[in-house]
Amino acid sequence: MPDFVVVALGAVALAGLGLGALILARLGGLAVERAALGGRFDALDKAGERLERTLDSRLTALRDDATGSAKGLREEVNAHLVRVAESLDRKQDALREQVQARLDQLRVENGDKLEQMRIVVEEKLHGTLEARLGESFRLVQEQLERVHAGLGEMQLLATGVGDLKRVLSNVKTRGIWGEVQLGNLLDQLLTVEQYATNVEIVPGSGQRVEFAIRLPGRDDGRPLWLPIDAKFPQDVYDQLVDAAERADPLAEAAAAAELAARVKLFARDIATKYVCPPYSTDFAILFLPTEGLYAEVLRKPGLADAIQRDHRVTIAGPTTLGAFLNSLQMGFRTLAIEQRSSEVWQVLGAVKTEIAKFGDAFDKVKKKLTEATRQMDQMDTRKRVLLRTLKDVDAIAAPDAPPLLGGPLLDDDEPAEMQAAE
Repeated sequence: MPDFVVVALGAVALAGLGLGALILARLGGLAVERAALGGRFDALDKAGERLERTLDSRLTALRDDATGSAKGLREEVNAHLVRVAESLDRKQDALREQVQARLDQLRVENGDKLEQMRIVVEEKLHGTLEARLGESFRLVQEQLERVHAGLGEMQLLATGVGDLKRVLSNVKTRGIWGEVQLGNLLDQLLTVEQYATNVEIVPGSGQRVEFAIRLPGRDDGRPLWLPIDAKFPQDVYDQLVDAAERADPLAEAAAAAELAARVKLFARDIATKYVCPPYSTDFAILFLPTEGLYAEVLRKPGLADAIQRDHRVTIAGPTTLGAFLNSLQMGFRTLAIEQRSSEVWQVLGAVKTEIAKFGDAFDKVKKKLTEATRQMDQMDTRKRVLLRTLKDVDAIAAPDAPPLLGGPLLDDDEPAEMQAAE
């Protein structure tokens, strides 16, 4: 083994021995210190017990002192609060007195100002009210005058309505009113030649219908009449309307039945008096002058058809009669055109004959004009020939010219010679 290894191992051994001795010495010191620390801990425990006892006694003393101090402080605070409350009460009383005095002063001042404002407002209101009331009274007076005038007009209108009601309540007057309306309708839609009034349909019968439309068609030239009679059962219609407004079905049914019976009676009377072929058509027209009455009659199921079938009478209102008359007017126009068509053909034949005669006359005139034109051309040619022949000859007296030329220059039997010379 080398020496340095031995030396190294020796050094390591020596170092280990030194370290072990050091560790043993340190452990011995630690044991001594531990023993010292145990004594110190015991001393500390005893000191702690003494300190605890001391703190308990001091805390008890402090507690007692604090209790006494708090009691004294409480008493002082209570006394101070009592003094403060008394002071606040005094100050509050003083403030209340000051506020009350100020309020009294403000009340007096406000009262004075309100009085002044009341006086000013009363003065302005008085002036404004006087102006407004004057204007209002003026307007009211004007309105009253208008109302008075309106009442006068309403009284006149009421008088007129009363007169109309009295007129319509009278059967004869109602009939006249319906006939007047029918006459106005006929006058508006037909010419005076197309209808007549108070017509006796059957000669010698004495039964006259108020209006009848004149229709063509009879061989002897006499007109064929279409009778139109106006009826106005206003009383029954008013009962029907009144029952409907009162919602009384029994009264309404009774009034409707009465109206149907009345209309049937009118139709039978018209058929008996005025429907008489060949003097009239095989039907007549029953005119109801108001649309409401006409609608009520049509509302009755089968009434119009039964009257048409049984009595050959057609029911018409203002609108339907107007449409019927318009259709008749168109028929009249068509018939007039058919009647005048033969006359038109005759006129056209005469015109055709005259046109043929005019053509012949025109041809003759054209022939004459052609001959005259040809004669004029011949004369112009002869004139140019003579002028060329005699341009160097002096003119002589007119009576001596024909003998020298062997006769007149213009002769009917020389056109060929003139054409040859030309």
